[in-house]
Amino acid sequence: MSRIGMAIAEGLIAFVATNLDDIVVLLLFFSQISANFRRRHIVFGQYLGFAAIVFASLPGFFGGLIVPREWIGLLGLLPIIIGVKQLVDRDTEAAQVQTVTGEFENSSCRNPTFSFFSSLLNPQTYKVAAVTVANGGDNISIYIPLFAGSQLASLGIILAVFFSMVGVWCAIAYLLTRQPTIANLLSRYGQPIVPFILIGLGLFIMYERGTFRLIFSA
Repeated sequence: MSRIGMAIAEGLIAFVATNLDDIVVLLLFFSQISANFRRRHIVFGQYLGFAAIVFASLPGFFGGLIVPREWIGLLGLLPIIIGVKQLVDRDTEAAQVQTVTGEFENSSCRNPTFSFFSSLLNPQTYKVAAVTVANGGDNISIYIPLFAGSQLASLGIILAVFFSMVGVWCAIAYLLTRQPTIANLLSRYGQPIVPFILIGLGLFIMYERGTFRLIFSA
């Protein structure tokens, strides 16, 4: 596989693995659309929150400029550990998603109206961004080893895939709100496969960085 294809694959796998639960949150958002809470608030808020998560993960890339790629690959153990932990704590993970979405729903009820200056300055946009960061805080642990050891061009491709997928995720969630049966199936059966995807991603990072050669040659 070419370097470009590898970067695209890494970006897609990492995004899907870390944002499947975001579909549930987005479904809640789009189900609450009203005169004071528009689709653009959700989309802008999602991009803003995700950008904050990516920015917090960038130190992994700069660390990778100093540390050899083979050693950087050891960070692939983080997604594996997180995946195993999620397998052990399935009920806790599900409760955390419910808590995050529930807090947004309650907050919306307490604040029924907001002044409209612009979509980017609207409090609803920042509310969505805050929920996105809260729900995706663990993503940083996945993105740091992904960014670390990547070349600048590969990082650019991965980020392009990430931000493209944010828009795709919003579109999928909006369309699913019109298909309750599909939305129910996704929210029920999507989350259980996430730990296995994370474990696979961790192994893929270690393989691509040459970490297995380092381990077996020791």
